[in-house]
Amino acid sequence: MADELGVSLRTVYRDIATLKGQGAAIDGEPGIGYVLRPGFMLPPLMFSEEEIEALVLGSRWVAQRADDPLGKAAHNALAKIAAVLPRDLKDNLDNSSLLVGPGEKLATGTVHIQAVRQAIRTEHKLRIDYRDGNGKVTRRLIWPFAMGFFDKVRVVVAWCELRQGNRHFRADRIVALKSSVRKYPRRRLALLKEWRESENISPQ
Repeated sequence: MADELGVSLRTVYRDIATLKGQGAAIDGEPGIGYVLRPGFMLPPLMFSEEEIEALVLGSRWVAQRADDPLGKAAHNALAKIAAVLPRDLKDNLDNSSLLVGPGEKLATGTVHIQAVRQAIRTEHKLRIDYRDGNGKVTRRLIWPFAMGFFDKVRVVVAWCELRQGNRHFRADRIVALKSSVRKYPRRRLALLKEWRESENISPQ
């Protein structure tokens, strides 16, 4: 379950404990497995009007500015939320007047973006051929742990084995990419925390 969701075992155990606290009939124990008995339903999702506007605006931005699979996922997530909202709130979601202005298309192929996102989720190394601003191409083995979405470019944040430090790679300058079956030796969240501290970036 942890691998499928891309989270730690600790997170799974914590969330299961939360569900049990809400009355879910869950049998099992850590290291063995869990079974949810039939008949339990989570309470209905309730959002304020501003929260709905934020969800709609965010999903529209992702649909226009991210890669196709992520854009489709944003639409699907919004549809699932709409399916459980009361009628008046669903109308607000369907008729939101907050629009995303036109932006430039990604300067990189969808395959690179998908592969990088997958490597970040699974904490796997990537082997890339990277072209710098002067046109020189170098081969790198990186540990990708974050991706920045800017209007014109996407930036991969990773530990670079060649440079022995954190580096920022523009996705449109990755000329070749190969996923590795090897996990990098440190946890993604630890790398992300250290990078934030080194760059003086507060968690969002």
